[in-house]
Amino acid sequence: MATATHPTPRPPTAAGGPSATDPRPRTGPIRRVIVGSLLIGTVLAVVLPLLVFGSGSEAVITGSALVGFAAGWAMLALLSTRMTTQPQRWAWVPAAALGVTGVGLLVTAPDDPALTAAGWVWPPLLLALAVWMGIRVRRCLAAGRGRWLLYPVVAVTAAAAVGGAVETIGLASDQHSSAMPGRLYDVGGHRLHLDCTGSGGPTVVLLSGLGGFSASWARIAPAVADTARVCAYDRAGQGWSEDAPGPQDGVAAATDLHALLDAAGERGPYVLVGHSIGGDHAMVYADRYPEQVAGMVLLDTTSPYRTAAGTSHAGPPGPVALVPSLARLGVGRLLPTSFWSALPEPAASQYEAFAASPRGWRNTVDETATMPALLSQAQELSTLGGMPLVVLTAAGPHADAAWAEAQNRMAALSTNSSHRQAAATHVGLLDEASGAQQSAHAVDDVVRAVRTGTDLPPD
Repeated sequence: MATATHPTPRPPTAAGGPSATDPRPRTGPIRRVIVGSLLIGTVLAVVLPLLVFGSGSEAVITGSALVGFAAGWAMLALLSTRMTTQPQRWAWVPAAALGVTGVGLLVTAPDDPALTAAGWVWPPLLLALAVWMGIRVRRCLAAGRGRWLLYPVVAVTAAAAVGGAVETIGLASDQHSSAMPGRLYDVGGHRLHLDCTGSGGPTVVLLSGLGGFSASWARIAPAVADTARVCAYDRAGQGWSEDAPGPQDGVAAATDLHALLDAAGERGPYVLVGHSIGGDHAMVYADRYPEQVAGMVLLDTTSPYRTAAGTSHAGPPGPVALVPSLARLGVGRLLPTSFWSALPEPAASQYEAFAASPRGWRNTVDETATMPALLSQAQELSTLGGMPLVVLTAAGPHADAAWAEAQNRMAALSTNSSHRQAAATHVGLLDEASGAQQSAHAVDDVVRAVRTGTDLPPD
């Protein structure tokens, strides 16, 4: 007699869980997939901007970081579906959003005004994405460590959105409250800012150092304007000047300055006054346009001869290349930028606004990267002949024997020079009342020597 057999009933498969006919293994714990995906995404978001696109613009740096984060979310979606019982298919959404945005930035490379305008759009969208992600984490992950591994990431995403909104509002407020003195002049492809006051020749041209701009001369320019015409300007990417197509070395900056002074109708020859690397820019200008220079003042200038002796002043941007992108999230306003806090108002607020902005940090990164080329070009100036030259060296921990010797070598460029020691710090030569007074006195001495055709007074 035949015995009937009946199949053993199987329990129903939970939604999103494995089925008996599904050949894909889903045995790994979800937390390992989450940790691995987040770790790889974070590593790519750092490695791509630093090692692959380190010399790119802010948009390229940001775009490459977003592509890295997108890869991490894509790995979470893929591996959780293939290897666990808790597939996180929702992770394809942030992967797509970040990936498309990142590739778009890499391809189009928008400039600073475009990125600033976009700041009114992406923060609310990112905040909405963060809220949605938080909901999906709660719905698609069982209570436990997995959720608490992703909740901090969702919180950071939301914080980035809020920070981006705050930064955009701050930039708009700074622009509204900081009226530009002077004018913008076209120098061929971009416009530079120039602010001239006073009268009487020779015209004095002020060249700022790393991180500074025309507002940094708020104490010195009025003092010089009492006896001579004085012009403060911003290099491309600084202050109120527009950006150049890319980072500029000393020759490019000198070409810009020459075109700027010509467009503004300012007649030479000029007395060039440079602070820090602004002095190196002055030396390059004097080498390229010797007939346009009548005198020079170097305020604690970064000597190109010290580099020649083996001391490095700069190099590849490194991790600081990430700061302009982070500044879009408001991070720049949390970093110390109070180097010029002793300036009078409104210059102090103007400097603070520029230094904390993504554009200010980008300018610092760019000028740091091009510093080796600038110093090499400054070394090409072999002599100033009998041109009046004052080298004013500041006090401070950097003023060691090697620094003093390098300052002496710059003073030796002219047979009519004076090397003076200032009772002020490097920054204090501009922003502190006593230091600025010593700087203005050095400028007056050179202006007087040019006018009278006489030697500089003794040190």
